[in-house]
Amino acid sequence: MADFDPNGVGVKGTIFGLPYDTEQADILIIPMPWDVTVSYNSGTIDGPAAILEASSQIDYEIPGVALPWKTKVAMLEIPEMWYSTGVNLRFKARSYIDWLESDSPKDEREEMLLKCEEINTHCEQLMTYIQQETKYWLDQGKKTILLGGDHSTPFGHIQALSQKHDDFGILQIDAHADLRTAYEGFKYSHASVMYNVLEETSISRLVQVGVRDYCEEEFARIESTDLHVKTFFDQHLKEERFQGKTWHQQCEEIIAVLPEQVYVTVDIDGLKPEFCPSTGTPVPGGMDTDELFYLFKMLKESGKEIMGADLVEVAPGATEWDANVGARVLWRLTQLLS
Repeated sequence: MADFDPNGVGVKGTIFGLPYDTEQADILIIPMPWDVTVSYNSGTIDGPAAILEASSQIDYEIPGVALPWKTKVAMLEIPEMWYSTGVNLRFKARSYIDWLESDSPKDEREEMLLKCEEINTHCEQLMTYIQQETKYWLDQGKKTILLGGDHSTPFGHIQALSQKHDDFGILQIDAHADLRTAYEGFKYSHASVMYNVLEETSISRLVQVGVRDYCEEEFARIESTDLHVKTFFDQHLKEERFQGKTWHQQCEEIIAVLPEQVYVTVDIDGLKPEFCPSTGTPVPGGMDTDELFYLFKMLKESGKEIMGADLVEVAPGATEWDANVGARVLWRLTQLLS
């Protein structure tokens, strides 16, 4: 640390160019390159590597935060085994999804259902791996951030945290509700992650912000009082703003319905598509980065305990834009946990 210059050239190779290793770090980023079950555009498998590459270019200063570069953050190595497994399975998933979208011809049914079963088996193994990896680092006294990959990947991360915390809420920034049951037959689909969380963890409250693409099944779950889901739909937020309510007031309302312990999940498509043009399922509308960072600021100032977080669905495109935005969102998440 004596030789580290926060004003100098960002040195590539470590997250944000910071000089901490996994032993020194208080916050560990767990990268998971995986996009097997994505239902539209792929590419998020390369998100962790692209964000790592772009992260050394950021400047550390944040208004109102003292010496943020002293936040001890490190990133684990990207697991090549899961990367190669994901690439192989993605080809099978694509052919299976094409079959579904072709009205499921009966002569291919047996072959395709076997592919779906194989994918579900590997996805379950992946969730076990992520859960065990997270538990190991939590037991070392670290805080963790899962870096995807698609939105299926945080499930194992949340499972591990759920074993440590009996009562917590999730703040979900997302264009989608992700409340479908085994979407397309994939139990661990990116579109089913919050359904799985509600079914299999000790979460007491799910607060969704920015949702603007959802189906009838998901809306029924949102409306069910038994599930403790509060959704701030993007359209409603915008309409209130048109009528004079401020984003500050809306942030107060969002934070007020969260319990004292909070997990933050950020699907990059919760932002306007101009900030994430290469993400798998971009949707018109959403928030800009200033609005997201202001919500983070108010959440931090609320005094609630941020127990963990994830950033998912960043896919590198033809330029470094998506990765640059993703790196900055990840940097702000580290400050939430510090």
